[in-house]
Amino acid sequence: MALHLTEADVKKLLTMQLALEAVEDSFRRLADGSAVNHPRRRLKMIGRGLLNYMAASDATGGYMGLKIYTVSPNGVRFLAPLFSANSGELLALIEADFLGQMRTGAASGVATRFMARQDARSVGIIGTGLQARTQLAAVSAVRRLESVRAFGRDPERRKKFANEMTQRIGVGVTPVSSAQEAIKGADIVITSTTSKEPVLEGQWLEPGMHINAIGVNFADKRELDSDAVRRCDVIAADSREQSKIESGELIQAFGENGPEWDRVHDLAEIVAGKFPGRTSRDQITLFKSNGLAIEDIVVAGRIYEMARERGIGKDVPFFETSG
Repeated sequence: MALHLTEADVKKLLTMQLALEAVEDSFRRLADGSAVNHPRRRLKMIGRGLLNYMAASDATGGYMGLKIYTVSPNGVRFLAPLFSANSGELLALIEADFLGQMRTGAASGVATRFMARQDARSVGIIGTGLQARTQLAAVSAVRRLESVRAFGRDPERRKKFANEMTQRIGVGVTPVSSAQEAIKGADIVITSTTSKEPVLEGQWLEPGMHINAIGVNFADKRELDSDAVRRCDVIAADSREQSKIESGELIQAFGENGPEWDRVHDLAEIVAGKFPGRTSRDQITLFKSNGLAIEDIVVAGRIYEMARERGIGKDVPFFETSG
């Protein structure tokens, strides 16, 4: 019997602390070779939609699986089928919208833990949507923040975001009227938008900043201009391989220039201590997030185990043989 977990079930189980631990584990397992990740692939649906699919295996946890999601004018639907890596048994079907939001935030939290200055206390965030909320929650869990400035194009939405997140993280979040104002003097910068054109310019960057760029994962879209990318002293991606396919910021800055791409390190290398996240206070560091299936699978494995322990979810028969 496979366990069906709804979005409501996942929300009962998944905390940011759990997501941070699981996502950090996923990078450590990539570094030691016990995990395998396949980059996202996209299939055009009839009309204007996309089917996105990505897969990974986690030998340490004993799981393998996929995240599959469709994007269409009718919305976005996420599903994570989880299998036993030992028997191939289908263990769970997990509705994965909230899971994806949390693991994406957690990846930036992990990057911030290893790349931002230890005394980083201020955040400037561009974007005030759902992903921005988990980004800020994760960063606040790994650094002792004192102030946040937030910019979004819609004044009402950014005011609502500021009020909500002030209550959620216990730090004052101030809505501001421009992206440049949001990041001025910030120790940590987050871009969480769907913009096709850059929302962060290189001329705005200041020594010592750490940037989490998470909003877009298409080659023809970017949140940072090329000057911003080139000004960064340390650049990490959740996967350099996947970045060559879909990180518009890096693709448009580096093109086919091999030596430039050599500057990009897998975050797993930094988490495992194979490469330093920063070596001085004044370095500008960048984490480019695209989202990896291994993050989903390690988090999904933890959720599945907790659901079984607590009796959450509904068993659904699959592949049963008749007697």
